[in-house]
Amino acid sequence: MAVAVLDRSFSSEYPGGSRTEGRQLSWKRVFVQTDNGSVLGIVLERGENVQAVKKKLQIALNVPTDESSLTFGDLVLSNDLSSIRNDSPLLLKRNQIHRSNSTPCLSPTGKDVWQRDRSGPIEILGCSSPSSRMRQLAKDVIKAIKNGVDPVAVNSGMGGAYYFKNIWGERVAIVKPTDEEPFAPNNPKGFVGKALGQPGLKRSVRVGETGFREVAAYLLDHDHFANVPPTMLVKITHTVFNVNDCVGCKMKVFCNKSEAVSKIASLQQFIPHDFDASDHGTSSFPVSAVHRIGILDIRIFNTDRHAGNLLVRKLGPKVDNFGEQTELIPIDHGLCLPECLEDPYFEWIHWPQASIPFSEEELDYIARLDPVKDAEMLRMELPMIREACIRVLVLSTIFLKEAAAFGLYLSEIGEMMSRQFTGKEEEPSELELLCMEARKWVEEREFFLPDEAGVEDDDDDFTQFPLDSEDSDAFELPAFSKFGSMKASSRNPLSKLDECDEEDEDEDDTYTTKEDADTLTNALPQKITSISELSSSMKGLGFVGKSKAYHTGVPKGKVSKTNYSGKASEHQSGSRSANELLPPSASFVKLSDMGPREWSSFLDKFQELLPSAFRARKHTAGGGPRPMLRLGTSCQF
Repeated sequence: MAVAVLDRSFSSEYPGGSRTEGRQLSWKRVFVQTDNGSVLGIVLERGENVQAVKKKLQIALNVPTDESSLTFGDLVLSNDLSSIRNDSPLLLKRNQIHRSNSTPCLSPTGKDVWQRDRSGPIEILGCSSPSSRMRQLAKDVIKAIKNGVDPVAVNSGMGGAYYFKNIWGERVAIVKPTDEEPFAPNNPKGFVGKALGQPGLKRSVRVGETGFREVAAYLLDHDHFANVPPTMLVKITHTVFNVNDCVGCKMKVFCNKSEAVSKIASLQQFIPHDFDASDHGTSSFPVSAVHRIGILDIRIFNTDRHAGNLLVRKLGPKVDNFGEQTELIPIDHGLCLPECLEDPYFEWIHWPQASIPFSEEELDYIARLDPVKDAEMLRMELPMIREACIRVLVLSTIFLKEAAAFGLYLSEIGEMMSRQFTGKEEEPSELELLCMEARKWVEEREFFLPDEAGVEDDDDDFTQFPLDSEDSDAFELPAFSKFGSMKASSRNPLSKLDECDEEDEDEDDTYTTKEDADTLTNALPQKITSISELSSSMKGLGFVGKSKAYHTGVPKGKVSKTNYSGKASEHQSGSRSANELLPPSASFVKLSDMGPREWSSFLDKFQELLPSAFRARKHTAGGGPRPMLRLGTSCQF
């Protein structure tokens, strides 16, 4: 059940009309979501803090909040809310998951605390400057709601989704509530069992956070290059949404499903289409459309690009015997930007279009991509997105830029990112092997050069917490081990994680001499293109701050020598990080646990290793196509 605690009425004709840009913080609105999906809109007077929010939540829901934390993406907010932007979505998480078979009923206990949400039916969240197209889309949906045009539920997929219409009854938007995702508390199709913030369908994508990623994919589709439909994060209220029965709730009157329910959801423009890619011969798809979608998928490390989430729209008759003209519309990006590297899934990887060289226009677009600016843009527009996701974006963008500049095709880039399966074992991708080598080099450098490395600033460190889970013991991540040189043909390195973790406990198994370090250094790939020296001010790209933009194009066949760096941002006053550990099975190598300086050094070493890897790829391709043995997913939301 969703309720709202609002101290004043917000009069606005369109979403965002109540924003407070330019005003003093005499009032600010936040939308707090509990880990069971309830959403409360709370107006704060200037000076009110986390304790004030918890008190209002406790009054409204009649539940204790002492053992709960108010979180905003990676941050656990301890008290100060001054830097939280107006209309931001916050999450109230219980510090410990109760192991009882019943869930507390988070519903108001009387009509005296029941207050209707007096904000608009739709409020845009997070986005600093919604486009006119997005505002108009929201207006059309609001007008239809007020005129009694009801949305309809989408029957397909594993998660809850709803078609919203305009006043003429035409579908104009698809809404996906975050608490109705697979495994989320209010999933309408029986896929329940986890609280918001726990590992979801993909272990590196948490329950309740796919909506953020849907919006991120749209924001990263610069100039509408890949044709991602306009998408925004909203608070939306309607009676159509699903609320599962309260387990152990004795007050069924407050679980009345005829009441309007507020949800935090992604809202995406509905694009009329004829079918999806699974119902159409892929050979007729335009090369440019496949390339553009592939470029986006690589940048966002899409783990679920299957034919069902590529919509096809007919545009005209046949042209030059290549089939009728079609347009591709990519949707369903909730499983992109994972918190760590895992196995992506690219449906297009074996399509003939992916083996055609990039056009000059596509190469120019790739060369102009700027991972620094993209990272800063996401922090501004989606401040709740986790830094681990942003690091994956940065790494993938660097990899794409360097690979395209070297002359690799889309299919070759996708194959280097994809894992292979030998027998029953999963082997790391070529991209992961490069990351493991770079990570090993960084850790050895930190170990042997402590004086040069210095000491990390305290305010740059992440305080890490275990994931909230019934099986929390299984989610403890071992410390990163001192890997030896990794080769694609070696036995599954995932099994070496456990072995090396045990060996780390024995000090005799670690390198302790300068000669050992020299031996390891000499074992690294030879003939590596030199890069510029590390800047003494380099603090790591994973944090907000002044940075040298990476936007200069590079000639085809050459690899750029740009350092990707940025200044570490200061955390909010009185806040700490909630960048929680992921289960070890999610990835061969983890990016989020590196400090700012280590992250910068890692990126430099990673970029240094790329030319030899690309040459090896081209050499392999010259000897004939390498078969890809892999498993995929087809997770529709």
